[in-house]
Order: sequence, then structure tokens, then C-alpha cells
Amino acid sequence: MPKPRRRPSRFHPMSTNRQDLSAADLRTAVFIKGANANNLKNIDLTIPKNQLVVVTGVSGSGKSSITMDTLFAEGQRRYVESLSSYARQFLMRMKKPEVDYIRGICPAIAIEQKTTTANARSTVGTLTEIYDYLRLLYARVGRTFSPISGKEVKRHSVTDVVDYITGHEEGSRVYLYAPVPRTYGDRTLRRELELLQQKGYSRVLIDDEPQQIEDVLESGRASLSKMLDQLETEEEVMVLIDRFVVRADDEENNKRIADSVQTAFTEGNGEVIVSLENGEWAAYNNRFELDGMIFLEPSPALFNYNNPYGACPTCEGFSRTMGIDEDKVIPNPSLSVYDGAVAPWTGSSYGQWQTDFLRAANRFQFPVHAPYADLTQEQKDELWDGNRHAQGIHAFFEELQKKLYKIQNRVMLARYRGRTLCHNCKGGRLRKEAGYVKIDGKAIMELVDLPIDLLQQHFLDLKLNDHDTTIARRLLLEINNRLQSMMDLGLGYLTINRLSNTLSGGESQRINLTRTLGSNLTASMYILDEPSVGLHPRDTERLVKVLRRLRDLGNTVLVVEHEEGIIAAADYLIDVGPAAGVHGGEIVFAGPYESIYGEATESLTTKYMNGTMQIEVPEHRRRLTNWIRLEGARMHNLKKIDVQIPLNAITVVSGVSGSGKTSLIKGILYPALRRELGEGTSQAPGPFTKIHGDLKLLTQVEMVNQSPIGKSSRSNPVTYVGAYDAIRNLMVNQQLSKIRGYKPSFFSFNVDGGRCPTCKGEGEQVVEMQFLADVRLVCEECNGARFKREILDVQYNGKNIAEILDLSINEAIDFFSEEKDIMKKLQPLQDVGLGYVTLGQSSSTLSGGEAQRVKLASFLTKEKKGEHILFIFDEPTTGLHFHDVKILLSAMNALVENGHTVLIVEHNIDVIKSADYVIDLGPEGGRDGGHLVFQGRPEELKGVEGSYTGRYL
Repeated sequence: MPKPRRRPSRFHPMSTNRQDLSAADLRTAVFIKGANANNLKNIDLTIPKNQLVVVTGVSGSGKSSITMDTLFAEGQRRYVESLSSYARQFLMRMKKPEVDYIRGICPAIAIEQKTTTANARSTVGTLTEIYDYLRLLYARVGRTFSPISGKEVKRHSVTDVVDYITGHEEGSRVYLYAPVPRTYGDRTLRRELELLQQKGYSRVLIDDEPQQIEDVLESGRASLSKMLDQLETEEEVMVLIDRFVVRADDEENNKRIADSVQTAFTEGNGEVIVSLENGEWAAYNNRFELDGMIFLEPSPALFNYNNPYGACPTCEGFSRTMGIDEDKVIPNPSLSVYDGAVAPWTGSSYGQWQTDFLRAANRFQFPVHAPYADLTQEQKDELWDGNRHAQGIHAFFEELQKKLYKIQNRVMLARYRGRTLCHNCKGGRLRKEAGYVKIDGKAIMELVDLPIDLLQQHFLDLKLNDHDTTIARRLLLEINNRLQSMMDLGLGYLTINRLSNTLSGGESQRINLTRTLGSNLTASMYILDEPSVGLHPRDTERLVKVLRRLRDLGNTVLVVEHEEGIIAAADYLIDVGPAAGVHGGEIVFAGPYESIYGEATESLTTKYMNGTMQIEVPEHRRRLTNWIRLEGARMHNLKKIDVQIPLNAITVVSGVSGSGKTSLIKGILYPALRRELGEGTSQAPGPFTKIHGDLKLLTQVEMVNQSPIGKSSRSNPVTYVGAYDAIRNLMVNQQLSKIRGYKPSFFSFNVDGGRCPTCKGEGEQVVEMQFLADVRLVCEECNGARFKREILDVQYNGKNIAEILDLSINEAIDFFSEEKDIMKKLQPLQDVGLGYVTLGQSSSTLSGGEAQRVKLASFLTKEKKGEHILFIFDEPTTGLHFHDVKILLSAMNALVENGHTVLIVEHNIDVIKSADYVIDLGPEGGRDGGHLVFQGRPEELKGVEGSYTGRYL
């Protein structure tokens, strides 16, 4: 039999650390015997330790069953065994992995593909712990500068004063004074002087004249009042604390000086005046103040926006508050002030504000005919804040606020109100005092808004003195290590102030990986669920380097993955299959990566990798006749680009991570189209010039993203596509249901009636572990069936409702072959590659890619004739094997053939080459991205200079 041809791969397999399992490897390997979790078929598996092991296979073949439900679950269970008796009491109820035994397992850490948190305070900096080290760095090394004079604020110590005094010539006479606190009223000043006299002090300095306290007190009330009138405008009263002669190397004398200085600080409320006979004098202050301002001393809490002490008092550390929304006030930034850019300055009532501003504009050279988007920040500030010549937008809304009794004013304010950047901290989240503390001229609020690559360069160029370098060495090491990890993982375009709930699943996972790398654990097992999600092939190569570094620390790295680049980098490859669901659950290949080019196997992965099977390039591209044109897109890092999208075709938007794809499609195009089609949207589109073209041909626009399909744990795919209603009606029509008078609601686990009263139709109960993650246990009443026992008596073709919900989509299609209504609803789920998902599987267990394909199936079931929908997909190949990508492309081509348009944000090369049209952004991510590198046919992209996509294509 001829050897199969090697697939022309963009990745070259590395030979380092790759070898067959030797006797030494076998002694240290992880052995799994008789694993039966979910669809696994009593498999035995040997996983070598201290290697990069990739587990792959078609969706639903059993990859997660091996890694998460068997290996990680057993590792977690063994960990809980080592805990307190409180935690162990739940072990008898915790579900033990369905496996005969596992030998050689090491501590396991699972990094799943889920958005980390919805907490509005959580940021990239807190997730990676970079901000925690940054806070400590500023608290220990930061220097406070006065915003008035720019001078450094210092607290003088006793040593500073003693060093100044002893630094003078031998024999110099020195006088040490403490200011008497200025008070009002003769009785108070008299009392101060009497107290000083009682303490043993005898002399004061008034108007540069030394006087005896006794003489001042005996001068009478009138003279004291007259003296006080002068003191309010002229000199302060100072009490002489001590006087002495400078003597070098006289320890006894120096000790006396130090004691006196300490006393002077106490008596002078933190101030000391040193005077010499020659007229020279110096003032010292051990209070943290300068220029009449008292400053807060740097501490970690001062830089913590999750602490009331450090958080901005206006926004409470959230960075945004309810205020006047700039995007609502200036809905079209391409207009000038003269053309009506300021939306509320219209009509007979409020148009006078625009007229007044235009009349005064020439006095301060304001460009009234320039588009708002082209104004400098200084000019925008003049428009908003006004000046002595004209009132601005803020003054307009303040005027409305003063007359809230008028209904039209309240309506106007509500129309333009929204969540805006906090005007007090400007989005920095911290109180203004934190901004006075700087290191090498930079405040902490300036650093958190820098992209990671610039932040890394800042710390590499950081200049500190020897003392500060010693203090900061360990902190800088931790910060630089984490920044380097983020750069290696292709996250250089993020800022550490970026909210974690705005990150994609892949970004969240790689940020968790950054934190894990920072801990430098060894002899552990890392289980990563598709860390390449959202990564361009260029960035995948960086990820491989990081995974290898993790392996080289002495860890076993187990990666569930479909990306060709990571599979090609594996030391050891495990392929689960051969198909999904009941047709999977077997190990079809396990061995060193090079072995895939040897003898033929049933492994679909090896067939696609070695070129036996492949996704073919379409023989013909569709003719492109109708277009949508978007001009002047400039949201975030987009550089005012013009793009065109063909209708009745498949278009892919590609580019490296952070190049501006999401800003272009999700931030501008989607909300702009909804607004044009009159569908209404709570999201205002990002700044652009105009959108035009054959918009009248579109009837609807749909964003099919990876957000969960249901918030309730009882929601599932079969209810989402509407098939469960037909199944419940079928069960109600059975003879036993009619006899007992059951209604359709009796077969629902969302309402009382037939569902289990103990678990409320969940099938499981949650036990709160307080110090650990909550434990989910199978309901003891219904044993996970979700329904009462009497409901389970009703059967169709020998199966009750619980058994029907345990069927996979593929099995259900065979089971309901005679029920056309149910078949019609279930078939689209199979068509989009979800045949392995069970009917009753909770939506919360679906990956982002699976949720996205369920939504696609839902649209396919509701399709009507005459509609022309623009479908926008955000990385639909997430979690898909090569074979599943082929199935998904067939479903998308079917959408286009039915008269729809498909727009895909994607990195997968097989999808890009199968598209009719490609829009490539870049060339880099972040500030170096946002350019239109190319738009046209995929074949033409290959030779475009500066396109990473073209290079891999």
C-alpha cells in the first residue's frame, strides 16, 4: 500500500523531545484503566509525563470525558481527600470518575475555555496579578510630587535635622525653635504660653525679637491683644527648645541634639526651625505636606480601586458613571458644529445655543466647519467646557438640570444620559491623590492604559537609584515575567486596565495561563481546553513556545486541541473517535506525532494531517454583484478604513489578534445595519462616516455569537430550537397520559407539576463548600431523571421522557423517524455538526462554539421564503475538528444558496480559503493594526506583502 502523501503544512514538526515510550517513560507515565465516563468505551490509556500531549478528535468524541471528567475529576477528588473533615463529608456524595483505576496521576490544574468573570471590577491586571505587584511597587518605591510646584514631597526625620546641624563648622552656635500653633483670642494664646512656661520653656521669638515668656505674660491683656493683631498678618510665635554648640565627634552632644529635635517636632506640631548666629536658618517638617497641601503617604491600599480608601469617590472604582454620553450627544462625528454635530442644539428652543457658539467661535479660532472627529482634544474640550467667550455643552446640560420642573428638560436629560467615563478620575479608577505618586515620572494610572508591549518597554527602560533598585528587584522580576508571558501568548495589544468581562474565551484562557506560568509550579499536570481559540496562526506559534516552556519546567501539559499548528507541535498525540457520541469513545491513535505519517489508521485527525483527507478549495467562486459599503470606520484602533461586503456570498474578516476585526464588525457594522434596517439597538455604532449600497435587499441582520443560549441551567438545545414542545405533545398523546389527565406542562422541568420537587427539574443539587468551589451532586430523589416517578411511567416506543432526553441528536433522529414535526426541528442540529449533543444537555455545559451552532440551527428551523438575512458569525470554528469544519461550511453554503449572506470573523485557514471574499486587517495588533491590508478573492491574498494571513494561506 503506498504511503499517504504528507499534507503541505505551514508548521514543520519538531523532532526535539519526541520518542517512543521507553521503559523509563512507562515507569513515570499516567495509566488509565477502564475509563467509562459518558461515551468512553472502557478504554485503557497511557499518557507520558513531562511531555506536551495533545488530545484531539471530532466534536463529541470523548476528549473532555478523558481529560476533565476522568483525569481532572480524579485529581480533584484526591485533593479534597487531603482536606478537613468538613470537606471530606461530601466525598461520599461526590461523583467518583467512572474508571477502574488511575495510576501515576499528579496534581492537576484545569484551565477551561470560559470567560473568566462578569465582575465589573475585574481587569486583566488583577487576573494576571500584574496590578497587585504594581500597587506594591508604587507603595514602596513611588515618590510623591506636588501638583502645584512639581517638587518632591518629603517627610523630614530627626536624622535629617541632626545631619544639617552637625554639618556646620566646629563651634557654631545653633538655636532650635518650634512654632507655637497660631490661635485666635488672647485667652487661648495666653494659655499656650502658660503651658509652655509650665513645661520649663522660658524664651519665645516674636517678630524676630527674643523675649522672656514671663515678660510677655506680665505685659497685660491690651498689649497681648495688640501683639496678636500683628501676628495674624506678620510673624509667628516660636518657642526656643534648645541651644547648643556644634562639636564634631561628640556622641553625647549629638544625642542631646537628637533628643531636642524630637521634642521640637512634638511641640511644633511637626515643624522645626533651625537658626544659626550668622543669620542662616532652615525649616523642617515631619508632616507629609508641601505647598500648603497635606498628602497621603503611599501604601498598597492607596492604589487599590477595590478598596474604599483608594477608589475614586465619584465612580467608586468602576471607572464609569451615569452622565452625559458623548456618543449620544455627537451621534455623527463626521459632521461639523456648523452642520449640527451637537444633536441637542437643534430646534427653536435649544438651537440658540449653537447660534451663540458659532458667533463667538472666531474669537478663539474654533474651526466650526471641521468634522468633530478631526478636532484636536483641546478643541473638543473647548466645545464641551466652554470658555470666557462661549458656553459649552456641559453648561447647556447644567442649565437643564437647574429647571427640572419642566418635563421637556427631564426628557432631554434622560435622552442623552448613559454610562460615561468618570469625569473625576478620567477612567483611572483611583482617587486623585494616587496620581501624585510617580516612579520615573509616571503615575500608576498612566501605566494601566498602556498596551502590554509599551508597558514592557517602559519597565525595561525604567531608571531607579541603587536604593530603590534593591527594594524593587523582586517586584520587577515578577512583573516582567508576566508581561513577557503575555507577549509570548500574543496578548501585547491588551491593556492591564481592560475589563475581564470584555475578553473572549481564548483571551481569558491565555491570561489564566499567564498567571499559572508566573507561579512556576513543577511536577504538575496542566489540562488546557483549546487555548488557541481566537488566535491567528502567527500567534499560535507563540503559544506553542509557551506550552513547551511549561513542559520544560517539569510539567505534563495536556492540551485538548484541533488547531493544526498545536497538533504538529505535540510530543505525543492521542486521537479519540472514530466519530462522535455513541460512535466515539475509543482511542483510535496514540503515539508520537511522527507516527501519523506511517501506517494507515481509522483516525480522522491523522488523515487530515497527513493529507489523506482535506477540505477542498471550491472549484468556482460566486459572482459578486450586490454590495454594502462602510466608509470611514475609526473605532478604537481602526484607521478610518473603507470596506465593502458582497451580498449572497461568504465573506471572511481575518487578521491577527487585536487587528480591529471585532471593532469593525461587532462595534460598527452590526449596530449600524440594525439602525438602518429599523430594528433598533441599545448599542450605538462606533464612529464611521457612512454606510450605503444595496441595503434595501436585506430584510434582517443576525449576530450569531458564542454567548450562552440560556441563563437557566434547565435550558438545553432541544428547547432552544423548539423541538421539545413537539416531544411533550407527543408524550401527552400517549394512552397512559390521557387516562391520567396529564398536560404538556407535566413533561416540562421548568414548571411544577411533573418535575422532581426536590431538585426542581435540575437533576442535581448544589452544595456550597464555602472555601471551595460549589459541589454539584446527583439528586437523591429522582436520581438525575428530573421527573416524578409516575411521569416516567409514560413511554413512547419503549422510552420514557428521561430516557428520550438522554438520547443524542443522531439517535433521536432515528428514534423519531416517523414524527415529521420533531424531525424537522432536530435535523438542523445534525446539519451543523451537533449530532453528538444529547437532547437534555444543559446549556451551561455547551462550549461557546457549540452554543453558536445551536443558534445557527435555530435560524435554519425558522427560515421563511423571501427573507434575505445577513448572518454574522464570530469564530464559528471554535472547538471544531477538521471534519466538523467541513460539515459547518456545508451548512453555511446552504444558507447562501437559500438567498442569505454570511459574514465570518475567523482565523481558520480552511474557512478563509473556502470563502468568496476576504477582508484582511492588520498588519499587527493594537496600535499597529486597524489598517485595511487587503480585500478581494482569497487567491489574490496569497501574494500580498504585509499580510500574515496571506503568508499562511
